[in-house]
Amino acid sequence: MVRAQFRIRDVAQRAGVSPATVSRVLNGSATVGQAKRELVMAAIEELGYRPNRLASNFRRRQTEMIGVVVSDIENPHFTQMVRAVEDAAYLRGYRVLLCNTDEDPAKQRDYLGVLASERVSGVILSPTDRNAGEIAELLDHDIPVVAFDRSVADPRADMVLVENLTGTRIGVEHLLAGGHTRVGFLSGPAGVQTADERRLAYERAIAAAGLPSLVADGRFRAEGGERAATELLERGATALLSANNLMAIGALQAIKDQHLRIPDDVALVSVDDPPWARLTDPPLTTLAQPVREMAEAAVDLLLSRMGDHTSGPRQRLFQLELRHRGSCCRTGG
Repeated sequence: MVRAQFRIRDVAQRAGVSPATVSRVLNGSATVGQAKRELVMAAIEELGYRPNRLASNFRRRQTEMIGVVVSDIENPHFTQMVRAVEDAAYLRGYRVLLCNTDEDPAKQRDYLGVLASERVSGVILSPTDRNAGEIAELLDHDIPVVAFDRSVADPRADMVLVENLTGTRIGVEHLLAGGHTRVGFLSGPAGVQTADERRLAYERAIAAAGLPSLVADGRFRAEGGERAATELLERGATALLSANNLMAIGALQAIKDQHLRIPDDVALVSVDDPPWARLTDPPLTTLAQPVREMAEAAVDLLLSRMGDHTSGPRQRLFQLELRHRGSCCRTGG
């Protein structure tokens, strides 16, 4: 018979105490009173709870390390974010452990387990799986989590997010104002918060204008963006809005392969403003995220949470900024 897998939260519920109290008992903390300690130990015995690797390593002293988990390190958006986090953390005496999930929930689980076993002081996470139980496990053990760019389901986590709905709508309306009536959208993978929000904003703006929706999934990758842009151009799109910068690279390749000119034959706008955006010919119009400010806010939230596990969750919301350049100045038809 397979033994049920109980977690700290199950022990806490059985004992009538908080998960943090259970964690302190497991850590041998002297701050827990005898009565509560006995309740916890009785619950552990009744459930047959056995600490996993995450829990067993919590007897070690917490390190001055911050875990940073990103979904795609090849994406300049996350490369810039990691650099800014490392800068801000280093100035405050912390070092960074970097993990890349490749949008794979299994890799996210593994890396969160590694960070827990290393007893990091906190985690900044751009989640692939916002509902992962390992996020709750970290928070149960008083390791603060700040969600970056995408939210997590656990209400105890702090968050640093971008207002995708308004920003993407502005991008669509910018193309519509140029006279384009067939605006195609290069979408990210369904189920990823940023992809879903940006697609929703596009569809709402297009519907409000009474125009047909032209969407193709580029999976947030350059090669996917090339395929999606090719499809949309074949469907008659005169303007393209890319939901991230990697797909914009693919769109540029597709436009080149079809011997089209920007902006005379097709306009192009992209979410994200990577350094190369100003080097294309013509320069790329973008919806820029304030990545460095967002990263610094994430570090500030994380460090302040390390000293305060009692206050309610906090959220910082940033705006996308339209940076008009030469890739969408033609009046479409």
